[in-house]
Amino acid sequence: MMLEPIFGSKNRERVLVFIQARDTGYAREIARFFDTDHFPIQKQLVRLENGGVVVSKVVGRTVLYEFNPRYALLNELKAMLDKAISFYPEDLQERLLMNRRRPRRRGKPE
Repeated sequence: MMLEPIFGSKNRERVLVFIQARDTGYAREIARFFDTDHFPIQKQLVRLENGGVVVSKVVGRTVLYEFNPRYALLNELKAMLDKAISFYPEDLQERLLMNRRRPRRRGKPE
């Protein structure tokens, strides 16, 4: 985590990096990806939404978050996050950028 000193929280960095890499995310999904508790992730999502950085939409029973297209510093934030992701270990970069939303077909090799 290299942006933690700027953002003040490793969970805030995790949320922003995840949404940058995958366009959307929800609290449990982000927490599972980083193998952490979902309550701190949810807290950061709410703070970011209150600050206008992300917006939420309800899909079924899930609250999905994505970047607010009206956020004034969105392009600069995305550029900084892209740069930070490029310094992450390759295996983490691949996992972040692999966005599989559907279940794997039964019997298909991993």
